[in-house]
Amino acid sequence: MSEDPPQSPPVPATGHGRTALVFGGSGQIGAPLLARLAGLGWDVRALSREPRPPRPGVRWLHGELAQPGALPAAVDAILSCGPLDAFSAWFARGDVACRRVLAFGSTSVDIKQASADAAERDVARRLREAEARLFDAAAKRGVGATVLRPTLVYGAGRDATLTRIAGLARRLHGFALPSDAVGLRQPVHVDDLAAAAIACLDAAATHGRAYALPGGETLPYREMVARVLAALPSRPRLWTLPPPLFRALLAPARRLGVAAGFNDAALARMRDDLVFDAALARRDFGYAPRRFAPTADMLTTPASP
Repeated sequence: MSEDPPQSPPVPATGHGRTALVFGGSGQIGAPLLARLAGLGWDVRALSREPRPPRPGVRWLHGELAQPGALPAAVDAILSCGPLDAFSAWFARGDVACRRVLAFGSTSVDIKQASADAAERDVARRLREAEARLFDAAAKRGVGATVLRPTLVYGAGRDATLTRIAGLARRLHGFALPSDAVGLRQPVHVDDLAAAAIACLDAAATHGRAYALPGGETLPYREMVARVLAALPSRPRLWTLPPPLFRALLAPARRLGVAAGFNDAALARMRDDLVFDAALARRDFGYAPRRFAPTADMLTTPASP
């Protein structure tokens, strides 16, 4: 993959009293995004189904997308870190006036569209339709819209892939992979995604566009898992098995709930390169994600409040 020349750091989207309405602010991407917005002086309103502890610069509103309750009539920007299909349907109704909208989607829109699993193909379809609905509604209202598509998210202990691998490795004192699990991956830290959203807010070049947001390093699946295990204090062992033996052991593991949700399509993807080019994101808003160096804290599910 060719490298673009270094870019100057993006200018922070300083709030100066501007208002932002954030959906999904209590999620793994939303939490660092709220902190960055408040730190830059934005007046932030964040929607939550559950009561949340107060934090400087953030006012929590009670509700959800289906029944959002009392929202401001107008804000400077609306940001979504939650499910894109529900958000795009809400935004299309035009309940809150704004000049800027930014929403997180997923690279699954590309990865899963040709999956052998019907449920995964449906995920890709819903993501495509949600993006189209958002861009169409924004264009009709003269709003600048951007969709950010992360790759493999980690960093808050709330992701469904790397934190889950770490949890299983702790329980089993090791983790097994087929020897052909060499497909390339680009894990991306949640704080780099929050920084990308901030950088996009005042970048006019991003209006009407969707961007893949990979992490700062491309590495084989097996190496990615090895770094996860190396980050854990107990240093669980990585077992590499011949693919036929791994598949034979997978069926009883599923029955026992150890590999619940790990379908044949996910197994096949371990051999595939899921690599995305960040050149457009670097060019348009100075995207500069970190290399993959996980710590145990990044891979530990936080205790419930």
